[in-house]
Amino acid sequence: MAPLKLNSNNLSQISAAVEPQIKVPSYQRDGAVKEGIVHIGVGGFHRAHLAVYIDQLMQKHGTTDYAICGVGLQSIDAAMRDVLRSQDHLYTVIERSAKGSSAHVIGSINSYLFAPDDREAVIAKMAHPDTHIVSLTITESGYYYNENTHELQSEHPDIQFDLDPANKKAPRTTFGFLYAALERRYQQGLKPFTVMSCDNMQKNGSISRHMLESFARLRNPEVAKWITEQGAFPNSMVDRITPQTSAADKTALAEKFGIEDAWPVVTEPFMQWVIEDQFCDGRPPLEKVGVQVVKNVRDVEQFEKRKLRLLNGSHSALGYPGQLAGFKYVHQTMEDPLFRRFIWQMMQEEIKPLLPEIPGYNIDEYCNTVIERFSNPTIMDQLPRICLNASGKVPQFIMPSIAEAIWVTGPFRRLCFSAAAWFCYINGVDDSGKTFEVVDPMREELQAKARAGGTNPAELLSIKSLFGDDLRGDKRFVQEITTAMEDITRDGIMKTLPKYVD
Repeated sequence: MAPLKLNSNNLSQISAAVEPQIKVPSYQRDGAVKEGIVHIGVGGFHRAHLAVYIDQLMQKHGTTDYAICGVGLQSIDAAMRDVLRSQDHLYTVIERSAKGSSAHVIGSINSYLFAPDDREAVIAKMAHPDTHIVSLTITESGYYYNENTHELQSEHPDIQFDLDPANKKAPRTTFGFLYAALERRYQQGLKPFTVMSCDNMQKNGSISRHMLESFARLRNPEVAKWITEQGAFPNSMVDRITPQTSAADKTALAEKFGIEDAWPVVTEPFMQWVIEDQFCDGRPPLEKVGVQVVKNVRDVEQFEKRKLRLLNGSHSALGYPGQLAGFKYVHQTMEDPLFRRFIWQMMQEEIKPLLPEIPGYNIDEYCNTVIERFSNPTIMDQLPRICLNASGKVPQFIMPSIAEAIWVTGPFRRLCFSAAAWFCYINGVDDSGKTFEVVDPMREELQAKARAGGTNPAELLSIKSLFGDDLRGDKRFVQEITTAMEDITRDGIMKTLPKYVD
């Protein structure tokens, strides 16, 4: 039997399948619900995480006020616009593990706006009284956050464009849109919406607040004061491994589950979200579907620090050396006993001693879970995805552990090896001489510094937006990373790695 194209008309037929069973939305959509959430950055992670939680609320608890309106700000988002519109904004989440696969059609995204088509429509949607939350998965670079000064990159051409009053009706950046919509709500006497970051960034809510308030002060101090006094920016920790969708994933969905979906999402069964209970215009009852809603930012930070350092840090420690060594997938890299032992020893000996204890949560169990998730052979998580946009990741996932280890004179050889592997990766050539694409918003600057420095890290460490004086000025760190870079450049990853495994 030919697979059924995913759309509203075919849902009943899809749900009628006896083997395998497929969960589909049984709740009403379109005009029967209010779109209480506007989400900027509808990619794989959003569709496997926030949108799934909201789908569960709509399905299991009858929530009707928090359906999602997706927004794409960049030209590359046209593809997502076209796919979602052709499928009535439905898509499939495929969960894979060694135990098997399951499929679930998600219906919580109710509509989609593509900003280049109509920027005013996006501003008006955010400013609408039904919108209570504007959520974000815009990646680290979308925040225009200077890692060294902790300030808004106000001189960036995109920010300068949005600060120009002549462009106020046609913003480019997330902050340009957020400000335009909040200014309109301020003028109309409405509450501000909650700005809810769902990006993998430490203190994502605090950074969102500081960047938006900084932007707003440059536009209108009065509106900025209102945002400061009445706005809300909850900090959160999000977690779910979501590899890029491949053609093989679409074929497998059609063959096994009988669904023709132009852009399904493949993910793991594990899913976690810890969020601070700071909302200024209401929120959905997230705790009903397993979200850990905590009292304050300190509670979030305990989970966040553990996740960013252990899971994301280990991901990076696999990604850059793994790609240089010629591996393609995360699980494939973990199958190598040297890499597996390297990651475990790095977590246990160098990262774990720097982390706070969380009552009721065993850190060794968490480490074991990380190893199990990375070893999942059914996810087929590609290393190039892990390596994307490293300038926004390594300074958050690897360098803070190194900085703390410097402070307490703790061990950090494996962390330094991981950073050195990224420095070598920047050149875009693996150990066999094969070239690969380095995807990073700072690629040109990074590659120029890498070429100028060779095996000397000083050029790259001089980038003040990424690295602080605590790193540049520490002789032990500079010597360790220099040695690792020299060894990797001369001998390659697989001959160097044994020096970092006990």
